[in-house]
Amino acid sequence: MNISSLTALELIKYLDLQKHPEGGYFKETYRSLSSHQLGEDGFPNQRSYATGIYFMLQKNDFSAFHRIKSDEMWHFYIGNPITIYVLTASEGLQEIHLGQDLANGESLQAVVPANAWFASELKVKESFALVGCTVAPGFDFQDFEMAHREDLKKEFPNHTALIQRLTYDSLL
Repeated sequence: MNISSLTALELIKYLDLQKHPEGGYFKETYRSLSSHQLGEDGFPNQRSYATGIYFMLQKNDFSAFHRIKSDEMWHFYIGNPITIYVLTASEGLQEIHLGQDLANGESLQAVVPANAWFASELKVKESFALVGCTVAPGFDFQDFEMAHREDLKKEFPNHTALIQRLTYDSLL
């Protein structure tokens, strides 16, 4: 069976994807067996060198603004393009267009830097995208922080409409 012929619901089933707290669906596919102590780098405990997941957005899903303590590399697999919004104090708002249309500024891979606030959504609603995310040092929910809508609006007052659209009314 060719992956390009599968629907979003079939991919969720075949890949055994589960709901993600930030929105969308995911499944961890890799966690390095090797790890190291990272206490000096702002991590409270030992972390795997790297982790990987499948991540899917479908229909009106979005990945709400959140941040993690590690760099996160995104990989486009199939479906429609995703826009990743990155907010940092030094750079303000950056938009990353993840997809296959390289001639029009989309990228097959992109990196969200550690500690940046980020969110993502489909460019075409009522579609889907399957991507992968690799995190190094490896992902741990201890390093995951959902944005508080009002706090993020105060930090980035020029982007309140975007923050309003891509955060939840209350934390999950």
